[in-house]
Amino acid sequence: MSLDASAVRKACISADVSTFRHLCRAETEQFRAALQDGAAVTIGCTQEAPRFSELAGECDAPIDFVNVRETAGWSNEGARAGPKMAALFAAAAERAPDFPLVNLSSEGVILVYGCGESAIEAGKLLADQLDVTVLLDKPGELTPPSVTIFPVVKGTIRNAAGHLGAFELTVDDYARPLPSSRDILIFEPSQNGAISRCDLVLDLSGGAPLFPAHDLRDGYLRADPKDPAATLRAVLKARDLVGSFDKPRYINFTADLCAHSRSNIVGCHRCLDLCPTGAITPNGDHVVIDAEVCAGCGQCATACPTGAAAYALPPADALIHKLRAMLTAYHQAGGTDPILLLHDGDHGAPLIEALARHGDGLPANVLPLAINEVTQIGLETIAAAFAYGASNLRLLLRARPRHETGGLAKTTALAEAILRGLGFSGERVATIETDDPDQLDTILRAMTPAPAVQQPATFKTIGRKRDALRFALQELHRVAPAPVDIIALPEEAPFGTLNVRVDGCTLCLSCVSVCPTGALSDDPDRPMLRFAEDACVQCGLCQATCPEKVIELIPQIDFRATTALARTIKKEEPALCIRCHKPFGVKSTIDRVAAKLEGRHWMYPSANKRVDAIRMCADCRVIAMSEEGFDPFAGVPERPAPRTTDDYLRARDQNPKN
Repeated sequence: MSLDASAVRKACISADVSTFRHLCRAETEQFRAALQDGAAVTIGCTQEAPRFSELAGECDAPIDFVNVRETAGWSNEGARAGPKMAALFAAAAERAPDFPLVNLSSEGVILVYGCGESAIEAGKLLADQLDVTVLLDKPGELTPPSVTIFPVVKGTIRNAAGHLGAFELTVDDYARPLPSSRDILIFEPSQNGAISRCDLVLDLSGGAPLFPAHDLRDGYLRADPKDPAATLRAVLKARDLVGSFDKPRYINFTADLCAHSRSNIVGCHRCLDLCPTGAITPNGDHVVIDAEVCAGCGQCATACPTGAAAYALPPADALIHKLRAMLTAYHQAGGTDPILLLHDGDHGAPLIEALARHGDGLPANVLPLAINEVTQIGLETIAAAFAYGASNLRLLLRARPRHETGGLAKTTALAEAILRGLGFSGERVATIETDDPDQLDTILRAMTPAPAVQQPATFKTIGRKRDALRFALQELHRVAPAPVDIIALPEEAPFGTLNVRVDGCTLCLSCVSVCPTGALSDDPDRPMLRFAEDACVQCGLCQATCPEKVIELIPQIDFRATTALARTIKKEEPALCIRCHKPFGVKSTIDRVAAKLEGRHWMYPSANKRVDAIRMCADCRVIAMSEEGFDPFAGVPERPAPRTTDDYLRARDQNPKN
């Protein structure tokens, strides 16, 4: 293949672009010289990445790689893939920030859970390196070992929790074997509720998995006991899980932004519904994410309307910056009709490489971009991609996805609704679910690119995830083919308005007290309810809290809301204390309460000045009652003293016949 250096230089204006034929061999010294000034270096070859990384490490210089050969050059359209090469270089030069890590530690304490000899044999293979205990679920007739190498007990696991280095299992029907067992194992009387703690679990029971999304649970290994090869692979993997291990902290969580609940009333539960591993649990007014259990699918961050949960590998703004660099460079180099292909490296990269080596390669207008998980893609990324001038967006998934894709389906449906509303014709966002490179090639080459925007945006996002989403949508609206002010959205969209039946609203302001974003607000000087649509995330807390049930959520996006002032939903005259003239409530509400109590309640007889207390503030009401000498318990007969055991015994002694 030949590298189109002119296209790369045309697009990457601020970079020094040099070409070589044997950079990793005869021209290595030129590579060393390029590292001396300390500037970031991007290499358009991954075959010799270990060698280049070693040389860069000697100079402590930043270095990135991009696979131009398999993704662009090795293609039947490689001769016109210059803009694509420029896009790949530009994206690779956008360095992602470092991500936080979580440490998992295992001392090698393993529980092997099975039914018979297969579990015991697995224990024997592990005993020389790990601290083994074998737990047999409803064992049959087993011959006792002549020498006890590791404990063998019986029991059934009822509950399982934890992760690598910190598993806790609740075991029913637990019993140890009798030392006197002769021809078969005989167990002691069993008990329920025994607790087992271990670092690893090897499940050879053949029953239902102990965890949801069990293949994503670190430290939990499962194999079919009837498959010796699978059992051996699990055993070998378990032997390596001793020591300290780092895993990414996939989600950055800000509890103050969470709209899960207020005052024990649940509002938003999107993340709880989507988490495949059970890593997210309620914790008071917000949720908590167990970073040790989280498998990094990113659907919680995608669905979170407030941005409380944000993906960290990379953050949403870093991914948008990479898309901006890629699409801008592609257009500057003369490319047209770009189709973005987002994929995870473990699955998508081998398919693309197979197409390059054994097929026709990727089309020249298909721009591949590897991310950690396809399910991490949120609405802000999709909106930014089309604002930057993408024609279509395709998300490459496995034929049998590793993660649940329900959250991704909701995101794509939401994106399609917004794009259609803004005049983007055709199917712009879709998934490709395949493990076959030939099928991938057929699908991509059958695509007809949809028209991109005439003048792509060049904005650069700043701030939190919610800010990035809001800004990306505004820019998409600005460059859209047929922009409109309001677009109706599906349920659970992170934007919308409220419909309040004003006649039923009492201005109790319960909705204001629970609103996590300040979309609903009041006025300190008079009874008033105001609403700022731009801040509403449709969490539903106001609707669930309203005692009169007069609030209705309406999912929509109003592009005018960003610059619009908060609108007044309802306002009334304040109730003024008849004694000190200080406002203390809503006049209509006070009048209504007084009308219901006067002459109808023993405390407030008709034409009695006690009724005036209802029209006073709390301080004046106390003063007035004190001046009147009002005793609410006057005239009320005393409650009889409660009868004790002594009273009953005394009555029995006095009346023995009774």
